[in-house]
Amino acid sequence: MQARPGATAGQLASALGVTERAARRYVEILREAGIAVESVRGPYGGYRLGRGTRLPPVVFTQEQALGLVMAVLDGQPEAIDDDDPIGSALSKVIRALPDSVGRQAAALRVHASAAPDRYSSRPDPAITSTLVTAVADRRRVVVTYQGEGGEEWDAEVDPWAVVVRYGRWYLLCHSHRADAIRTYRVDRVRAVRQTARGFTPPGDLDPVAALEENLGAGWKYLTRVVFHAAREKVVPWIRPPMGRLQADGDRCVLVGSTRNPAMYAQEWLAAVPFDFSVAEGPELRAAVAAVAARFSAALSPSPPETIPGD
Repeated sequence: MQARPGATAGQLASALGVTERAARRYVEILREAGIAVESVRGPYGGYRLGRGTRLPPVVFTQEQALGLVMAVLDGQPEAIDDDDPIGSALSKVIRALPDSVGRQAAALRVHASAAPDRYSSRPDPAITSTLVTAVADRRRVVVTYQGEGGEEWDAEVDPWAVVVRYGRWYLLCHSHRADAIRTYRVDRVRAVRQTARGFTPPGDLDPVAALEENLGAGWKYLTRVVFHAAREKVVPWIRPPMGRLQADGDRCVLVGSTRNPAMYAQEWLAAVPFDFSVAEGPELRAAVAAVAARFSAALSPSPPETIPGD
């Protein structure tokens, strides 16, 4: 429209390879985004940009702009603060929007409140970018990884995918050191070095499904928990590191492993609002028994206080 003032809906449709109806809808989207598009009827009419119209560097509809702000605040609550790097970037995007759209986006950001997810984590952007590039280029890398206890080690891996799950970023890969599938938290990757070797990922790879299956595998203590409820009811309460949830008639079975049975029982199983039985894992059974005893003690009547001299 800027290069050919007076273009008709048919001409726009032909240039874009869409129907005339779609071309008219695109014009309405531009108008919603604050772009002054005039339409003139008659044999010499058509669409043209309003006099003096300058296209903004980014064009969003109000719905798109608000959705963007909501997504950023949902994943990065600190972005409410303009001093935060992500918050500063969000401010630049909002300032670049047309006034009619940017005003609502700015108001949403100012008046919304966001509580951080205690399970989320922010990985280093440069390291994340290097890993994503290696995934795209199918290039093997050497990662320096820091375990939960602070120890560091190098691992040569084929980076299959970077997966974002519940506020955490994971690298799904094949480790040549372990000759097995591994999932590494990207926020614990301290360095990445690309190698000259390529790789071919599995043809049937489903990154999310593979991540969920492997997050709860490979730990010291095996676990097997039977929930007395259907799988579709239980699955929203199961975090990926807990294991793999399998249907079993009107019940379901959670099969996994853990390095910390006490945490598994106290923080994870205790939060699931369905009856369950620990079918396997003596360490987990003991941890569940300890939680049950503590809760039972909380319901026991307190012994009467002894008053000195009585």
